[in-house]
Amino acid sequence: MKGKYKIVKNILAIALLPMVPAMSMAAGGTIAIVHANAWTMVEASGGRVDDATIVIRDGRYESVAAKAPPPAGARVIDATGRVVTPGLMSADTHLGLVEVSSLEETRDYGVNAGPLGAAFDVQYGLNRNSALLPVVLADGLTRAVTSPSAAADAAFLGMGAVLRVQPGGDVLDRARAAMYASVGGFGAKQSGGSRSAQWQWLRNAFDEAKAYVPPKSGVGAPRDQLQNALNIAALRAMVEKRVPLALRVSRESDIRQAVRLADGYGLSLIVIGGAEAWRCADLLAAHKAAVVLDPEADLPWTFDELGARADNAAILARAGVTIAFSVSGNTIYLSHNAGVAVREGAGLAVANGLAYADAMKALTVNPARIFGIADHYGSMARGLDADLVLWNGDPFEPSSAPEVVFVRGVQASPITRQTLLRDRYAPKLAKDPWPPAYRP
Repeated sequence: MKGKYKIVKNILAIALLPMVPAMSMAAGGTIAIVHANAWTMVEASGGRVDDATIVIRDGRYESVAAKAPPPAGARVIDATGRVVTPGLMSADTHLGLVEVSSLEETRDYGVNAGPLGAAFDVQYGLNRNSALLPVVLADGLTRAVTSPSAAADAAFLGMGAVLRVQPGGDVLDRARAAMYASVGGFGAKQSGGSRSAQWQWLRNAFDEAKAYVPPKSGVGAPRDQLQNALNIAALRAMVEKRVPLALRVSRESDIRQAVRLADGYGLSLIVIGGAEAWRCADLLAAHKAAVVLDPEADLPWTFDELGARADNAAILARAGVTIAFSVSGNTIYLSHNAGVAVREGAGLAVANGLAYADAMKALTVNPARIFGIADHYGSMARGLDADLVLWNGDPFEPSSAPEVVFVRGVQASPITRQTLLRDRYAPKLAKDPWPPAYRP
């Protein structure tokens, strides 16, 4: 136990550092970014405008035009020769739900007991003051899907949410963005060790949701019903196509079963993981199923992923499948390193055959469409939230970094707890007579 208390003590020591300023200027006014190589992600402009003038007014995009003069009185930022993109979005994280993944008391992305299965909803545990949000924001991530990882159910994990990464503000962008379930892999143990039982459990749950008639008293459920009233209410939202089904599956056979399930019950399908999705790319495209994949997954973690290959994203995109990215090979890539990891993953996908423009879509407009926020985020279209990043190099190169980040037209601070620690314990201060705790 001493080791655990030492970790907690160190964490608390870090927490005593000065609060990180989340945003460095108030919303409002007009900003013009000039001479930018802009990835607008607007189809009408081909997705890109060079030597662009990007005008932001009152937190929203007003215009993007080549070689246009900035409006009078605007704050002007010169981006000559540099790339500007919409703020990036990771399509599967645990942001806002975890601080230290090795400490159970800081993990709010799953439940192991109780009545909640499909009804488990992560939105109620979101931490707007999470120390991880400034870190990923400094890496250019301005939106993220945060998802459940476990529930007291043989298949259902619960409902995920979309975050707006603006530390200290209202981080919830869209609640109940998708219902999560998992089949195969390590999760089969909860259903007695058989994926067949998991598929039967899922189908029975949807049958119960479709047939359920609330009792006149308003409480209770038939005694032979496996799902309780809370979970039924959540499942009915999916059956009525108000919430998509996000299925964590990797093996080809499971992906094909997922498509049959979605077709049979009229569900909108998102495949999460999909290591072997390339084997059935045409099927997924024909059924308009989206895939959130890990572009770094080219080796199997389980037997379900024996067919993992580095050009999975390229094959799916060429087939017409809508893809988005998340790096899940290590839990820190779902939290601490979610920003830089997903950029690096996109670069690896490009190196393995994915078109650069398709990789950019997979980090911006595609996840916005998949999770239902494209009406206000994902491109530089007029009237959308001005989430924007000005880069000092190629965004998909890990050594590159943002120079300026905006969230809804408000400039984010580059200061994080990591930068504060770096400055406090910098080697240049090694001969300072004052102990670190006494330094400003």
